[in-house]
Amino acid sequence: MDLAEALEFSQYASRLRAAQPELFAAVTAALGAPFVVTKDDAATLQRAADPAVLGLSLRKLRQRVFLGTLLRDLTGRADLLEVCATMTRLADIAISVAVAAHHRWLAEAHGNPIGAESGAAQKLIVVGMGKLGGGELNASSDIDLVFVYPEAGTTDGAKPIANQEFFERLGRKVIATLDEATAEGFVFRVDMRLRPYGDGGPLCSSFVALESYLIAQGRTWERYAWLKARALTGEQDGALERLIAPFVFRKYLDYDAYGGLREVHRQIRGQGRRKDYASNIKLGPGGIREIEFIVQALQLVRGGREPALRPRGTLPALAALAARGLLPSAAVAELGHAYVFLRDVEHRLQYRDDAQTHELPADAEPRSALARACGFADAKTFATALGRHREAVDRHFDALFGDADDKDEDAFAALCRDPVDGVSHGALLEDAGFADPTALLAQLTRVRNSTRYLQLPSVSRQRFDALLPQLLRVAAKTGQPQQVFLRLLALLETISGRSAYLALLVEHPPVLPRLAHLLSASAWAAEYLTRHPILLDELLDSGALLTEPDWQDWRAELAIQLAAHGDDPERQIDALRHFQQAQTFRLLAQDLDSRLSIERLADHLSALADIVLEATLKQCWAQLQGRDARPPQFAIIGYGKLGGKELGYASDLDLVFLYDDIDEAAPQRYARLAQRLNTAVTSMTGAGRLYDTDLRLRPDGASGLLVSSVTAFRSYQRGHAWTWEHQALTRARFIAGDPAIGAAFEVERETILRLPRDLTKLRTDVLTMRQKMYAAHPNRSALFDLKHDRGGMVDIEFAVQFLVLAHAHAERELTRNVGNIALLGMCAQLGLVPSAVALATAEAYREYRRLQHQVRLQGAREARVEAEPQTARREAVSALWAEIFGNAWAEGPAEIG
Repeated sequence: MDLAEALEFSQYASRLRAAQPELFAAVTAALGAPFVVTKDDAATLQRAADPAVLGLSLRKLRQRVFLGTLLRDLTGRADLLEVCATMTRLADIAISVAVAAHHRWLAEAHGNPIGAESGAAQKLIVVGMGKLGGGELNASSDIDLVFVYPEAGTTDGAKPIANQEFFERLGRKVIATLDEATAEGFVFRVDMRLRPYGDGGPLCSSFVALESYLIAQGRTWERYAWLKARALTGEQDGALERLIAPFVFRKYLDYDAYGGLREVHRQIRGQGRRKDYASNIKLGPGGIREIEFIVQALQLVRGGREPALRPRGTLPALAALAARGLLPSAAVAELGHAYVFLRDVEHRLQYRDDAQTHELPADAEPRSALARACGFADAKTFATALGRHREAVDRHFDALFGDADDKDEDAFAALCRDPVDGVSHGALLEDAGFADPTALLAQLTRVRNSTRYLQLPSVSRQRFDALLPQLLRVAAKTGQPQQVFLRLLALLETISGRSAYLALLVEHPPVLPRLAHLLSASAWAAEYLTRHPILLDELLDSGALLTEPDWQDWRAELAIQLAAHGDDPERQIDALRHFQQAQTFRLLAQDLDSRLSIERLADHLSALADIVLEATLKQCWAQLQGRDARPPQFAIIGYGKLGGKELGYASDLDLVFLYDDIDEAAPQRYARLAQRLNTAVTSMTGAGRLYDTDLRLRPDGASGLLVSSVTAFRSYQRGHAWTWEHQALTRARFIAGDPAIGAAFEVERETILRLPRDLTKLRTDVLTMRQKMYAAHPNRSALFDLKHDRGGMVDIEFAVQFLVLAHAHAERELTRNVGNIALLGMCAQLGLVPSAVALATAEAYREYRRLQHQVRLQGAREARVEAEPQTARREAVSALWAEIFGNAWAEGPAEIG
């Protein structure tokens, strides 16, 4: 559209050209660049001699900016972001100037407001709400404002008045300056209805009054409104934001908000279905408000825990939700394109006559003109495109809450409502596959009569009752209905005191089958989820749940989460726990879905521990030395399962701490760091525990210093370490901290492993330690202990460690920390053991790990299985042992079978 066509379309622009040709000429001459309200403009306005001059100057500025923005937009020079930014900037400047000027004029008569408690001068804080707060103001929009001030008191002038009166007078003058229609028009229409108590409330509120209102009276729709709030004036916007944030955003995932949001959703849907709103592109079906609601509803639920989801603008917030995977990419694309399209249409409707309208024209001629202004050849083509966007928005809006409103009664619901052990209830459960209907009904009766259930708030009890029959239905579809339901019921009882978790399950029915699948596959998963119910949120997105992780993505995500709590060490520690638990749970889901091999799972769990330890070390050092301190000359060394990258879900972390710093205070400094690090990892908080640790592998064991210098570690390993400590080095590696110390450790590790050894003494030492371990783990059952019994995993590990220590001096590659299976293959290639023996033992070790993992998933404390099926594998291990140690087994563990 060229300039002539733009003028033909906009009656407002045509009138302004006729009335003010000089203004029109100046504006059209400057169309090549965006119209920016500059500091010079603001300075000129602030020099206004009186309210009349100020009002006139602001209106003239608005005419220039609005006309220029209108023409740039219609002629294709400006996009939506420019239009919104320009109009928002105009409003920010106009409000700031009006407040400053009227404050100055009022203070000349009454003095400046002074806080009664602080004694500090007070300034009016104008809070921009809605599109103004979000930086996305319409071309011809009203502005939603709330007036607040920090504290009560009186002014310090010759005619003192209460701060409340001062700011109310100031507010009324600001509104008049902006809102009153004169011969030059208005600056902005002002809407004050979002203030506490609406039209019936005071025009201004102190911080105390605002906080009291939000706590006692604030409703869900007001959380929705305050989400975009932005302070435009004043000097305590940070304090105001801290006051508002707890009202808008809960500390954790806020699924309790769904009840209120659902009611707002119904109201929007009901209004949109009215015939008189069909042509309204803001309030009608598939309109702008529905897009905003979708975005803000997800922000309210999750923004408390994830500050990155708090952008005020709709498009930035939509991008944040997309980055977090909270909306499907197709939905994000459709909603984003629809939002831009609808906002562009909205602006063209308002350009027509500078009217705040969202109604599509009914007559053919103006509808055709609108189509051309939107870049379409005719009204029909425009209507098709508009309909496509609105249909997409409508579909996503309807899908926001799923089908959680379905409350149809069924037989399971009747059973749960009155679980009397009757024939019909028993038959229903038996037909559904439940093994012991009588016991199940008794359990339901116990739950319904329990103190915990009876003391639940009514809303929580309603949710609990609604979930019980759904849990029966999903359990009935598993292979072990009774067992799965009892696990689900235990989880439900655990979370019943947190209504948000109940709301999550009620509002997201697809979560329940995923939950039943996990709990049917693993008793350990059921116990883990019961201990950490916040992980229920992970079940919402099956795509993210079942996507194998990228370790660099883990690091980036953890860094973002920790940065969000940069000034709160306790929140950072909890954030570490939530992160570790969430990633563990995702790996568990992938494991139970048979998407990961045992080896790959162990790699991921070990990498997760590495990343968590690295982040914890950085946080602890920053707490001790400050954020700007140089990195510590300190390293974490991992042994055992962590060192060998064979970590399981519940494995301890075997750790050793080293430092390399000649400063006299270094031993104490790094001892404090190690102690704080270990406490951060092992302490139980409300968010749980990261890991259990075992620090006994350090020099001199439990009696030794918590942290060793590299020099002391080297001296100990070469002159004082036992053979079993050198065995442990075969599975040790640098985890986190100073890479130079990590490299020095690796050099020392290889040096120690390659020392020539007396084979007779080495054999004796290894066998002696093996016998001690065997004696420390007696198995009096008829089952085979996969780890500790003869022919089990420890025998394989000891055999491999002997081979490394015996032959690494000649075969350097044996020092590589690549795992027992790979090392057995190397030993076979080097001719140290027969290939057939090595292969059979490697297969036995792999199968033992798989069986151990399965047993652990069912919550067993010891990894014990039926002995007879493992006979061949035990014989393979016996053959390896005989190759290495001859008949030494006769002196150690008892014979097989």
